[in-house]
Amino acid sequence: MQQENSRERLWSKDFLIVFGVNFLLFLCFYLLVVIMPTYAAEEFHASTGMAGFASSIFVVGALIGRLIGGSIIERVGRRPLLLTGLVSFSVLIGLYFIINSLAVLLIVRFLHGLAFALASTATGTIAASLIPNSRRGEGTGYYGVSIIIASAIGPFIGLMILEHASMTGNFVLCAILGVLSLISSLFMRIPKLVLTAEQQREMKGLRLSNFIELKALPISIISFVMGFGYSSILSYLKIFAGEIGLVEAATYFFIVYAIVVILSRPFTGRWFDHRGANVVMYPAIVSFAVGILLLGLAHHGITLLLSAVFVGLGYGTTQSSSQALAIKRSPAHRIGLATSTFYIFVDVGIGFGPLLLGFLTPLAGFRGMYMTIAVLLALSVILYYFLVGKQESREKEARTAA
Repeated sequence: MQQENSRERLWSKDFLIVFGVNFLLFLCFYLLVVIMPTYAAEEFHASTGMAGFASSIFVVGALIGRLIGGSIIERVGRRPLLLTGLVSFSVLIGLYFIINSLAVLLIVRFLHGLAFALASTATGTIAASLIPNSRRGEGTGYYGVSIIIASAIGPFIGLMILEHASMTGNFVLCAILGVLSLISSLFMRIPKLVLTAEQQREMKGLRLSNFIELKALPISIISFVMGFGYSSILSYLKIFAGEIGLVEAATYFFIVYAIVVILSRPFTGRWFDHRGANVVMYPAIVSFAVGILLLGLAHHGITLLLSAVFVGLGYGTTQSSSQALAIKRSPAHRIGLATSTFYIFVDVGIGFGPLLLGFLTPLAGFRGMYMTIAVLLALSVILYYFLVGKQESREKEARTAA
């Protein structure tokens, strides 16, 4: 307790609220994404391709929402963007109850993704503004746990409701989650940022720099590669596990992954703050590669779950540290843009990875696909060195010399 008091405070009331709001948003996202193909196929007799599109079009809307949200958040204000996103998110959940065709479902999913992106871009920006600079890695890591927990329990809850109740039960639960997130946000004090006249002029117009934070671009490219690798697990783990007879073990994969991430966050975040990003990122990328390699080699349940441990230490750590780096390298008045830039690259990697891997799998098989990704991740250590690591080392040496 004494050590906590000697450092800048992290766990404020407002940080806890934004953590909770973000958790509710992502819980609803993961809950719906896992049941949407089944809903589209059973309710509207959609083909396999269109049923999958009903799930993935959400990501397309989210990408557009990230571009819009990141470019306007500091001009319109963080609270107005958050409330706009949360209100739209909740209203659109209500539309699921009255959808009467596949075309309408696709439109609602697209708009829902856009609203989700506006709200989650705002929560990420607000959280970043509440985290002390001296605890950037630690705070960003803890904030990311809200997404990790949601990704672990959301699909489980969605499938359980679908099996024991009905599709409508999922929509009811999501409506409750949406309203709770909106009500919770009203009790949050959001730091205001006053832009200078020069900064306002700088952020106007259709320049690329008003939609992408260029200083966050190098680490965001690394996040794209990591997201691409992780998409192979999200999309193909269940099918692969069925092919090799490890379905039961696979059901615990994301639980093990979440536990490892939660237990490791206090250590990895503090190492980031005290020892620098490279001390965390290099081992994390290697760990992710090892986890994917073990998954591709798995013949027993213990090997598959061991891969979840390495993936948790790897992917879970790289994503929180990458987000912290994106924010750390960007000017204070462009934190919102840095946050949206980071999420855009992650979303593209996760959203479009399965499409590209779908062409590789018939040629190499699932084991060959995972081996290829493991090699790609191992090579990304070199990419990280040239894009980020070398500069981080120079800056650390300069700080030490000073």
